[in-house]
Amino acid sequence: MYKGSAYRLLESYDVKVGDRIVVKTRDNEYRGILMPRYELADDLHLVIKLRSGYNIGVSIDEIVSITLEAREEEEAAIVGRGEEEERERKRERRDHRVASLEHEYAYEHNTRLAMISTGGTIASRIDYRTGGVKAALTAEELYSIVPELSSIAAIDAEVLMQEYSENLTPMHWSIMAERVGEKMEQGYDGVVIAHGTDTMHYTSSALSFALQNLPVPVVLVGAQRSSDRPSSDAATNLIGASLFAANADTSGVFVAMHNGRSDDKIAVHMGTRVRKNHTSSRDAFKSIDAEPIALVDVDSRRIEMLASNIRNRDKGRRPVVKARFDERVALIKFYPGFDPSIIEHLISKGYRGLVIEGTGLGHVSKRCFNAIRDATASMLVCMTSQCIWGRLRMTVYDTGRDLLSMGVVPLDMLPETALTKVMWVLANSSSMDEARSMLLSNIAMEFK
Repeated sequence: MYKGSAYRLLESYDVKVGDRIVVKTRDNEYRGILMPRYELADDLHLVIKLRSGYNIGVSIDEIVSITLEAREEEEAAIVGRGEEEERERKRERRDHRVASLEHEYAYEHNTRLAMISTGGTIASRIDYRTGGVKAALTAEELYSIVPELSSIAAIDAEVLMQEYSENLTPMHWSIMAERVGEKMEQGYDGVVIAHGTDTMHYTSSALSFALQNLPVPVVLVGAQRSSDRPSSDAATNLIGASLFAANADTSGVFVAMHNGRSDDKIAVHMGTRVRKNHTSSRDAFKSIDAEPIALVDVDSRRIEMLASNIRNRDKGRRPVVKARFDERVALIKFYPGFDPSIIEHLISKGYRGLVIEGTGLGHVSKRCFNAIRDATASMLVCMTSQCIWGRLRMTVYDTGRDLLSMGVVPLDMLPETALTKVMWVLANSSSMDEARSMLLSNIAMEFK
């Protein structure tokens, strides 16, 4: 939305957002589509999307003239024709690649995978007219634009939901768990879940507790860059996840993402031991205080298992689905100057669980002791460390020992995993004593 001086300039030349224009400045000339500006932007610049796909900001003080080349409606028609022609070219290339793959792998698949789409960047594309990323691709479309999947397994794809992962709640975890349970009952050899990356490690840990005694792998996969970008990791990640789900002799819940900056290997991580550590890098996901479970070479299709203590695949096993979560659990990070009344507020709101990201080995200020002591009387209070690497050790210093004496439960695991575990334990136990016992049990290899 343009305002002030920028709006008056555009009005004087009778152009609006979406029009294709030519902007002449004192030194240069720019051709492209006039882009909208976000609500809090200044009124001193125009934004133009160039033909290269990049956006450029132009100071209105430098502008000599603006010429209209095409109105938004005309431009949309041109873009629409171009997109349809490009889709047709892609269809032809895809059909050729599928035919080549079917010739190379000329056999009927006995392996069946279920592919479930929940949204996120892996199921998104760039809208080149607005420059934004939006949810657009269905699971079927993901399958169709990655024809290599046809040589891995017979894949049944469906859309379960279309949500960016920041919008997901424990209710969505329950829906996913129930659907995966249905797929297991239908005899699939593996399940691949396309998921947004921002909270994928929360979902993977939640499903690790909700889905027990799994006969085959459940692999969550995402993308840091949308499917239609040249640098996208969507296709490679999907291929790696599908290869692992179809062929690895293991079972459980895993996350499959790029292992490094190159496109040759996908790392497979245990669902309770993985974390997103970078906002945009393709190798953002890392196993914490552990190696990845496996590396998948997407070119040679070789799976290198790095862990030997993972349960083997066994389709005769009957899965147990416990898909309930109690949302009355908070995750808070201690910091210098932390106000203990925050804990008191959670008590007054009827929360049943509290996970604290303490400093170092598991510490908080003594200012918090009274509030924590009050909290342990009515809820599960658990301690993790805000450090990414290393172990929780609350017996080393007297601060930690004092907290233990108050009834704080030490959880030597990732804070995100601790949160989902407490939510799951409280929903699947009949007493606080049982809940505490379940918390201290290693259910899904969550302890470091």
